[in-house]
Amino acid sequence: MNDLSFFLPCAAGVEEFLAQEVHALTGRAGQDLLTLRGGVRVRADWRDGLKLNLHSRLAQRVLVELAHAPYRSENDLYAIASGVAWEIWFTPKQTFKIETTAQHSPLQSLNFATLRIKDAIADRFRAKANGVRPSIETQWPDCRVFAHLTTDTCTLYIDTSGEPLFKRGWRQDKGDAPLKETLAAAMLAASGWWNPETGEVSDQPLYDPCCGSGTIAIEAAQIARGIAAGSLRRFGFEKLLPFQAHVWSAIRQEAEDAGGAVADAGVRVFGSDVSHRMVDFAQRNAERAGVAQAVEFRGGDALQRMPPVEGGGVIMLNPPYGERIAVGGVAGAGRPGARETAQSSEEDGSDFFPQLAAHWKKSYAGWTAWVLTPDLKLPKLMRLKESRRVPMWNGPIECRLFRFDMVAGSARR
Repeated sequence: MNDLSFFLPCAAGVEEFLAQEVHALTGRAGQDLLTLRGGVRVRADWRDGLKLNLHSRLAQRVLVELAHAPYRSENDLYAIASGVAWEIWFTPKQTFKIETTAQHSPLQSLNFATLRIKDAIADRFRAKANGVRPSIETQWPDCRVFAHLTTDTCTLYIDTSGEPLFKRGWRQDKGDAPLKETLAAAMLAASGWWNPETGEVSDQPLYDPCCGSGTIAIEAAQIARGIAAGSLRRFGFEKLLPFQAHVWSAIRQEAEDAGGAVADAGVRVFGSDVSHRMVDFAQRNAERAGVAQAVEFRGGDALQRMPPVEGGGVIMLNPPYGERIAVGGVAGAGRPGARETAQSSEEDGSDFFPQLAAHWKKSYAGWTAWVLTPDLKLPKLMRLKESRRVPMWNGPIECRLFRFDMVAGSARR
């Protein structure tokens, strides 16, 4: 277990930041750390895999690559899976699940491909365990196997994460279409407020005026306090055979000691939302995340709230848009179907965004605003000139993270 090939998938546009984070956590570089499309591959040991699960804020999962070979038919998939020593990872008394993805695969049915891989795993166990084989469990399996097919190659992985890593364990209260924690961390990295390679955070205050259930603010507060991303959850590797409780306990203790050593600089992270119900959600989530004293949430319309502190800072928001949530607040007042849980939408942003830009120019001179949106015309709509745009995907939605530097008066194109 000292020379494993890990693949950490991530959202498109986040790969470089994830590579920096993986380097910081493992010390690996060069050919041992490769930035790929949709993720990062790193050669490391089993202990590094546990640390990546506990600390990574940008990865979706931590997968161990077990096989990579060419194929032409489902029978080839059976042969590839048969050659993997599954018995060193889990027992025939445990359950497992297979998830298959493909890019331009010539096979007609992914379901049949998955079935052949399942047969190969079951037959190998049956041959080595006197006829005993593990069972399939689709809801809560003990072990997850991932298969990825390209035009001519098959890669098999075993998952060490269990539930996706964006499920930190603290967000139990949430509204419609919440932002994933991994994407919130990516926004913080792209803005430079958090450096995933050094772990350093900016000394500038951070403010989310459309905070919803508090994802961006809580993620930022945890980073500032040195709290490990996965400190509140369980992981899939705890059910795998290589797992050793004393090793895991030592890794968790190291993380707790490191977090406890971070000085408390007081409240430097702020959030507000037009819905007081969402503010209550955010406060409860912050308490579970261990940052209730490090982040401040208040109710209020983004078009009216004044800066939470003097002297400038960073505004960061993922305003609801399009199919996600309808508009609310002053800009959405009186609109049919308007909801109190949001403050903007792509469709109705013609009112909200120009008003927001005007409010920022009047009251937030010296602040830098970062806005994640799928609308490439947002700068024109806000009558602002962006100083930077970062491509980033929110699930299947292609977005841009726009940076606007606020100056007093007009900042039109």
